[in-house]
Amino acid sequence: MTKLVRSNFQDHPFHLVSPSPWPLFISLALLCLTSSSALAMHNFENAYYLVYLGFFLVATTMFFWFRDVISEGTFLGDHTAAVQRGLNLGVILFIASEGLFFLAIFWAFFHSALTPTVELGAQWPPLGIEPVNPFELPLLNTVILLSSGATITYAHHSLIQGQRSGALYGSIFTVLLAVIFTGFQGVEYSVSSFTISDGAFGTCFFFATGFHGIHVIVGTIFLAIALWRIYAYHLTDQHHLGFEAGILYWHFVDVVWLFLYISIYYWGS
Repeated sequence: MTKLVRSNFQDHPFHLVSPSPWPLFISLALLCLTSSSALAMHNFENAYYLVYLGFFLVATTMFFWFRDVISEGTFLGDHTAAVQRGLNLGVILFIASEGLFFLAIFWAFFHSALTPTVELGAQWPPLGIEPVNPFELPLLNTVILLSSGATITYAHHSLIQGQRSGALYGSIFTVLLAVIFTGFQGVEYSVSSFTISDGAFGTCFFFATGFHGIHVIVGTIFLAIALWRIYAYHLTDQHHLGFEAGILYWHFVDVVWLFLYISIYYWGS
């Protein structure tokens, strides 16, 4: 009798992900992070220890999840052309959702700025608030962030043309500029004359620039991982989906910063 051997080949080009614990783990980690952050902001005792635990759990889960995705795309060959198209569409939809998130922030800012209430002194910036000078540190940060957009574009084109050194140096300069931008943002916060508790102006300013700073940190992590993958020969001129996703995200961060600088730093001051 002839035994029937089950084939391991599938008759479609799509990647069926194996059962993974990371979606559940990241959900629990984010729940820990957000709930503990809310408790810490309301001065619950020792709540900041849970915040640190939440950050650790999120970072650890991201590490192992990224490891699995890298293995699927680089070593197992699961990221076919059809899968890459789907992932590209997912990245585009994610960036669109982030754009709507920042749209809500700008809506809150202009709602308060265009019709300042009596409680704000019927003026914008409100009475007693000394805004950040847009032609000092914010202008320098604008130059730094736009320069990082140019260097990552250079790295992308170098990788497409098979120039490994250009891709590496462009990515290294981009990550360095991103770290410098984040450092200067922290300096700006430390010397600011107002806080997030200073009415609508402080809330809108720190909420908008703070969330943009979080996006810069996330984008820096994405590009740093892509830099490591270029160094490890994971990414080629024909297959660098994660790098392109990080670049799209970084250009989105650049565009949002331009709107922030023009509306909140320059016009809003």
